[in-house]
Amino acid sequence: MAEFVIEAEPRTVVGKKVKTLRNEGIVPITVYGPKTDPVNLQVPYRPLEIALMKAGGTNLIDVKAAGKTHTVLAREVQREVLKGTIMHVDFFVVDQTAVIRADIPVHLIGESAAVASRKGILLTGTNTITIETLPAKLMNFIEVDLSLLQNVGDSITVADLKLGDDIRIINEPEETLVRVTQSSAARAAEAEEAEAAESAMSEPEVIAKGKAEEE
Repeated sequence: MAEFVIEAEPRTVVGKKVKTLRNEGIVPITVYGPKTDPVNLQVPYRPLEIALMKAGGTNLIDVKAAGKTHTVLAREVQREVLKGTIMHVDFFVVDQTAVIRADIPVHLIGESAAVASRKGILLTGTNTITIETLPAKLMNFIEVDLSLLQNVGDSITVADLKLGDDIRIINEPEETLVRVTQSSAARAAEAEEAEAAESAMSEPEVIAKGKAEEE
């Protein structure tokens, strides 16, 4: 059983006529899958909105309608351009025994000592990781701990992620997630120090004049 549940009803209204449903606070949805013929359903707006906010695109949802339960993932959410209201949702019926592919967002946690001390600045790379795994193994996000970045030049790549043997990462191993590079202020200070040192070395040596010979 999925953590999130949506109670739906069979839908007979299709095409342009679905506008009447939306005016009544009802959202048309479609459930489909490789082993499931497309099923047209309808759901009250608010419960659907809450379920989508909590489940996102990586958590399983049970869509219940007409005595049948479809375990699905939200695949495509169509929204009104200006207001952002939900217009239609496509749900993909998953096979619990079959591996699926999903894009998982990267969440950065902690703080880099090099960045905190203003010696470096944080540069970020990809913000999603594509994985293949069983539906039950999907996660909301992947955490990347910035406290591991102690010095300027430190980085975390896809190869550093440890998600378990039952999850296959599709991204290239060398792809950068985060990296600490030297800040402009630190570069300027370093350049000033180097210039001062060079200037000191280039100054002519002053030799004290010896005591004048006695007459």
